[in-house]
Amino acid sequence: MKRRVVVTGLGAVSPLGLTVQETWKNLLEGKSGIARITRFDATAYSSQIAGEVKNFNSDQWIPKKEQKKMDLFIHYAMAAGKMALDDSGLVVTPENADRVGVIVSAGMGGLPAIEATYDTLKTRGPNKVTPFFIPMVIPNLAAGWLGITFGARGPNLCITTACSTGAHSIGEAMRYIREGKCDAFIAGGTESVICPLAVGGFSAMRALSTRNDSPETASRPFDKDRDGFVIGEGSGVMIVEEREHAMKRGARIYAELTGYGANCDAYHMTNPSEGGVGASECMNIALKDAGLNANQIDYINAHGTSTGAGDTAETAAVKKTFGEHAKKVWVSSTKSMTGHLLGAAGGIEAVFSVLTLRDNAVPPTINLNNPDPQCDLDFVPNKAREKRLNAVLSNSFGFGGTNASLIFSRHT
Repeated sequence: MKRRVVVTGLGAVSPLGLTVQETWKNLLEGKSGIARITRFDATAYSSQIAGEVKNFNSDQWIPKKEQKKMDLFIHYAMAAGKMALDDSGLVVTPENADRVGVIVSAGMGGLPAIEATYDTLKTRGPNKVTPFFIPMVIPNLAAGWLGITFGARGPNLCITTACSTGAHSIGEAMRYIREGKCDAFIAGGTESVICPLAVGGFSAMRALSTRNDSPETASRPFDKDRDGFVIGEGSGVMIVEEREHAMKRGARIYAELTGYGANCDAYHMTNPSEGGVGASECMNIALKDAGLNANQIDYINAHGTSTGAGDTAETAAVKKTFGEHAKKVWVSSTKSMTGHLLGAAGGIEAVFSVLTLRDNAVPPTINLNNPDPQCDLDFVPNKAREKRLNAVLSNSFGFGGTNASLIFSRHT
């Protein structure tokens, strides 16, 4: 028998809010967190819009003397991780510390700090480079700081798999717990690269929306008029825990993490495999792992980035996996409101998936006004819906053909 894994705590920092509650409320109301970029002067860039986190105060979460040692992606992870721990009621003690791990990962790490430090190096010389530069930018330092801060001495890892990063982190945490190697994990993703290099790089790939005059309508997954994704930032973290361990301490259980799929398209550096074959197989792996039939899934939180190739491939993948049930399952892309949080996307979308089970409510895909004929599923256009949900699936697909699918079920 596999050890069962449950979710006992949630944390989120996003373009829609600084807490899980604020973010979730705005998501269900169909609000957009996309606006003009304020971090730098983006006038020369083809894409000038982003899902920035607004009014975040690091002082709430991190001592001032430590803040300068971390780039912003670590700040977000510290906030979301502390929220999730507080929410779960899990206390790390000397007695249980070796059984509590951390897998909170970033897809790109401290790119803004790299930019700023390079400017310092060129203008003021090597003696002015901060000694904290390297630990500021290494992706695994988000997990490292969480482990140090809360005394978690179990496995401390960073899984960098582009836009699948957050989902892989949660899935691998589940595997450690199932195998009896740990009892609990702080798991999820974080990212903050709204900076000239990232926006310039994605713009050069023609991956970003250029709907600069209407930021709120720029992210439009599955819509015929979509023209690329919108870069976002933030962090989504959850506490995953062995079921008996959680019940013994009287924890509130949000949901059970029942299935995890991971594979590779082995097809192309940036494009999904034709017909969504790799994504379909990833979902099949997750279903088999959960012991569920396709028709038992009530909702899919789609990867749904608002790109031409990605949205059509995911639609095809859902049809291939779910067959006749594909027309009945509700599918939505929350990236229509948050933008694409890159390495944090899988983490925060896993949080959203768990909340759909708690509240029996499904957030919409906003800006879906002119559906692409090739994207012909029920994408919950523009308005949230309610119904009892028993099992939901969250997809994350990344450059390099890397795929991850998570299944959360109502806890019984």
